[in-house]
Amino acid sequence: MTAFPVLRRKSTSDSPVRTLLLHGLGCTNAMWDEFVVHADGRLELWDVTLPWHGVDDPRWSHGEDQATALAEVLAGFDAVLAHSYTAGLLLEVFAEGLSPAVPSVLTNAFYRAGAEQFDWSTITYYLNDFHLIFAEALRWGPAARLTEQQRSKLALRLRDQIGPHGWVRFFATYLRSSTLDLSEVRAPQLVLSAACDIAARAEDGRALAQALPEGRFAELADCGHFPMLERPERFARLVSDFLSDAAGSWSPHTTDVACLELT
Repeated sequence: MTAFPVLRRKSTSDSPVRTLLLHGLGCTNAMWDEFVVHADGRLELWDVTLPWHGVDDPRWSHGEDQATALAEVLAGFDAVLAHSYTAGLLLEVFAEGLSPAVPSVLTNAFYRAGAEQFDWSTITYYLNDFHLIFAEALRWGPAARLTEQQRSKLALRLRDQIGPHGWVRFFATYLRSSTLDLSEVRAPQLVLSAACDIAARAEDGRALAQALPEGRFAELADCGHFPMLERPERFARLVSDFLSDAAGSWSPHTTDVACLELT
């Protein structure tokens, strides 16, 4: 995977918390714009365009293991903020020891506590209504000016760009979440869920936090799958408070980050 983190915002602190922002499936880094505005000044914010944004080249879903690919971009960061599909991949990276665990915010992560919690109706829901997740994102930002019909068409187009192979990658990651051994994920993890999320259930987020040795749980009311777009100030406050506290007390990486590209 050829992906290089890019600096979004410098820290105002002499002791910055170098934080990597990871978008989800079918998303771009624009989803973090409001968070960058409201985030605590101590956080040095970076982002990276991951292959599974899904709109330029669908071949991302045909090849390499995505967890291994994700692990390549994590070196040198004190903390990570990951959304949705990528939050599940990050959890896999830490659980499998592909990269050392660091304090992270797992936002709207897909998780089930046991394999028996998946049944045929689960597959039906996520297959037939997959586009509705993208329709949620289009209700915010510039796309909010469009009609509901226009947003629905765009959501279906995005689903088609991700394609069946991309959906299978997504659902396979979801299935694997129920088999992960989380006992060695020792860094503090904030599982942030939303009460009105139609995709990643808040009850599963709570179960994930309970399964993590250093797990914490927070739930945003009146919010769906994209809290950084829907409730940016509340979202930023929760994330900033956690990362400033957890990452500040955690032993930081010593990895040289000179190889990372700056804007």
